[in-house]
Amino acid sequence: ATPTPEPEPTAIPEPTATPEPELADIVDTAVADGRFTTLVAAVEAAGLVETLKGEGPFTVFAPTDDAFAALPEGTVESLLLPENKQALTDILLYHVVSGKVMAADVVGLTSATTVLGKDLTITVTDGRVFLNDTVEVIITDIEASNGVIHVIDAVLLPPQ
Repeated sequence: ATPTPEPEPTAIPEPTATPEPELADIVDTAVADGRFTTLVAAVEAAGLVETLKGEGPFTVFAPTDDAFAALPEGTVESLLLPENKQALTDILLYHVVSGKVMAADVVGLTSATTVLGKDLTITVTDGRVFLNDTVEVIITDIEASNGVIHVIDAVLLPPQ
């Protein structure tokens, strides 16, 4: 039997310098992530897309779809109605802090003033960060071109 000839080795291309991938803005980052479809729909309904695509920097405490689903039944649908745009806008702005506040900085704070103008309290218990005592930051430091996203496990409702 004739041995099968060895295949020619494939030439390995010379490595080229890979540019750092451009970070997407906060909105596009949230869209691409896939866990924030309700948040993105809310941002669109409130007319805040342009704001959150703006220069910033912003720190967004982003509730997951599960966090929105945990609200009382009908809450999200109600907030998305045009007549509730202001309430929705207020809730969303209560999730945004001016500046890029990374997790390492958040743990040193006891409060942060949101873009809505109302404060969030920040507590650290056993290395876990909580906003307003009950909302936990579950994923930190998702960087975007115009700020940073921290993922939270519940929706923050501004004080009335």
